[in-house]
Amino acid sequence: MISKTLADIAENVRSRRILSLFDDEDRFDAFSAEADGLLLDYSKTNVDHATRNALVDLIEAKGLAARRAAMFAGERINQTEDRAVLHTALRASDDAELILDGVDVLDEVRKTRERMFTFAEDLRGGLEKGATGKAFRDVVNIGIGGSDLGPAMACAALTPYADGPNLHFVSNIDAAHISDTLAGLDPETTLFVVASKTFTTIETMTNAKTALHWLEAKLGDQAGQHLVAISSDLTKTAAFGIAPERVFGFADWVGGRYSLWGPIGLPILLAIGKADFAAFLAGARAMDTHFQTEAPSQNLPVLMAAIGIWHHTINGYSSRAILPYDQHLNLLPAYLQQLDMESNGKSVKLDGSGLDGPSGPIVWGQPGTNGQHAFYQLLHQGSHIVPAEFLIAREGHEPDLAHHHRLLQANCLAQSEALMRGRSADETRKMLEVQGKDRDLTPHQTFPGNRPSITLCYPKLTPFVLGQIIALYEHRVFVEGVVWGINSFDQFGVELGKVLAVDIEPLLVKGAGNGDHDGSTNGLIARLGA
Repeated sequence: MISKTLADIAENVRSRRILSLFDDEDRFDAFSAEADGLLLDYSKTNVDHATRNALVDLIEAKGLAARRAAMFAGERINQTEDRAVLHTALRASDDAELILDGVDVLDEVRKTRERMFTFAEDLRGGLEKGATGKAFRDVVNIGIGGSDLGPAMACAALTPYADGPNLHFVSNIDAAHISDTLAGLDPETTLFVVASKTFTTIETMTNAKTALHWLEAKLGDQAGQHLVAISSDLTKTAAFGIAPERVFGFADWVGGRYSLWGPIGLPILLAIGKADFAAFLAGARAMDTHFQTEAPSQNLPVLMAAIGIWHHTINGYSSRAILPYDQHLNLLPAYLQQLDMESNGKSVKLDGSGLDGPSGPIVWGQPGTNGQHAFYQLLHQGSHIVPAEFLIAREGHEPDLAHHHRLLQANCLAQSEALMRGRSADETRKMLEVQGKDRDLTPHQTFPGNRPSITLCYPKLTPFVLGQIIALYEHRVFVEGVVWGINSFDQFGVELGKVLAVDIEPLLVKGAGNGDHDGSTNGLIARLGA
């Protein structure tokens, strides 16, 4: 998987200090790139011109150009499920055309979007009312995985633009989640969006049935007026009491974790309105264009993938930390965790043969500055090297508290510099001498440094910018998958546990296991069951 050139480079530069690369005064300009105001700085990585060239050569040799063209053209690149991969179609321009099997699929995309716009504007304007004639004040999205993480993350990120109903999200099958959410709501003014493409997802449908019973207790047979479905199965939604005009579907070429651009994004639309949702789509579309047309050396998704491959595949750093210095992006690490690990957490290639190296990294993180008081100890002085990805805005949404944002920016820049620079034993010893310490704490207060990071800077977290950022990470995941030779668009790994859970549930009622399960599972069934 790794070319001998890259393996040799990695061995030759292993002990090189990243800081030494800044002897070149032009390094920042040479190792940063920009797209529509979004700046990627990757100069704090142990990558020089030869390394970057070799990484780009590897990516191109793996057939990125052809595979990218195939994806945007609607070819069935999700081979294991025999599907196209067209989440990008959900954000295509109004004058675009995409013919699949003789049909322009964008026509249906636009029709569904216009239905969403009409419904959202009517609800936001008070024209769409509940069964008792009251306007909807609260909307509860019931979904899980991509049907929850995407819209929940985006609604949190775009809080400054939210002027619609209050949004709530229920995903966990744990009764506490829906119970706690419903506790402060009024059935007469609450709308539920049930998001499940097949309308069979066990967690979602269990929560949806609980929500329906809650509505029926107050509204009786008019409860259906408080339900909307995001699904492609009109038969099942009708059986649930949801009118067809309240159902918004999408094609099987939109994967769950890539679906917030269409009907799954209805909660986002309800929160921020038509104009800002259109700007959100436009930001993603701008990144699509950049990804398709920009040269690799200035192409943000390609460069981020190159750095990811350099760190994970070639240098063996097993995880990456996502560190948004923006409280509104507090759910971004969890969202990217699913996007990346569900897409590229595979052990076989497209042809079914085993990988000859690692696939996707472990993705985790937390917003700064909170993370600084949690796990940054490990980032700075731990035995693991964890490449960090910082995100920071030039401008916040609270101009009257600008000093907060300056402190936030200062912390972000200081942490990335400290990870790279470190503090030597000599520097530490001198510092302690000045402080007059009566015992030598040099080993404990020395920082090894030489820990890589990238920084993504953006003007302000607007709907357009959020669209850019999400699409950037989508395409980065895609490029890495191309290099590893895997299918980034199926997720069979989530299925086995679901199958076993269906079998185990009735055993818990009996309080006894059976011979189909191991001794540990049977013992736990006996302990936890009735």
